[in-house]
Amino acid sequence: MRFLPLIYPTAADWLACRQKRVLLFGMSGLGKTHVASMLRGAGDWFHYSVDYRIGTRYMGELIADNFKREAMKVPLLRELLMSDSVCISSNITFDNLAPLSTYLGKPGDADQGGLPIADYRKRQEQHRVAEVSALLDTPHFIERARQIYDYPHFVCDSGGSICEVVTPENPEDPVMASLARNLLLVWIEGSEAHTAELVRRFDRAPKPMYYQPEFLAAAWDSYLAETGATEATVNPDAFVRWTYARALAHRQPRYAAMARHWGVKVRADDIARVTDVAGFEALIADALERG
Repeated sequence: MRFLPLIYPTAADWLACRQKRVLLFGMSGLGKTHVASMLRGAGDWFHYSVDYRIGTRYMGELIADNFKREAMKVPLLRELLMSDSVCISSNITFDNLAPLSTYLGKPGDADQGGLPIADYRKRQEQHRVAEVSALLDTPHFIERARQIYDYPHFVCDSGGSICEVVTPENPEDPVMASLARNLLLVWIEGSEAHTAELVRRFDRAPKPMYYQPEFLAAAWDSYLAETGATEATVNPDAFVRWTYARALAHRQPRYAAMARHWGVKVRADDIARVTDVAGFEALIADALERG
């Protein structure tokens, strides 16, 4: 059951529309940013990155202050900062979100780069608030892209954690309703093979990520009970590795509910074969035909 009509009721409506607007969502690593960048490179698509908006507008000051806090531990840099002789800022880009990830951090042993769990939860909440705000900014950027830059088409590249900050089964969810009224929501659905590859990739280079508060609380308690570790002795990388596959399994039904009630879905294998705008438009048309 759809909670709102799709803004493109049929494939013909989508193909005929001269102002196409889509939001891509799904697990990180399945092609959202790649496709959005391809569309942007075509010249007439505005690319709105939710993670970039979070890391600049809503958490930019927090990120920079964290850098400064670390720099103040170095006597030379402390002296230069106190005299306003140097400027420390985040150089976040669409393709490099490391400053945001670094700030989010991982919980555990401070000597291994971990954060106290209370500080970690605080940063998680800051990210949740920022992500909701950045998603609600999407209609503003649709209008801005058209009025200021004269872009006819718009693609919103959402973060992998979008499903954690909305309630897709709620027909009155304010974020989902705002997005669905303004864009076609498209789930890039991965297979079990994709999930296995993402887990292998994450195991090689574990990265910070956002978790729904209830999920994090349960995962943290279970990890401590299973390993016998304490907050101060948890290996931060070991914890996020242990949590990652569980987080993906937690997210999958939430993504599915978003597509079922608010949008459409395409397969990650199909999106990977898209090389130009025509191919993307045809893929979305097929998704609309399937309903």
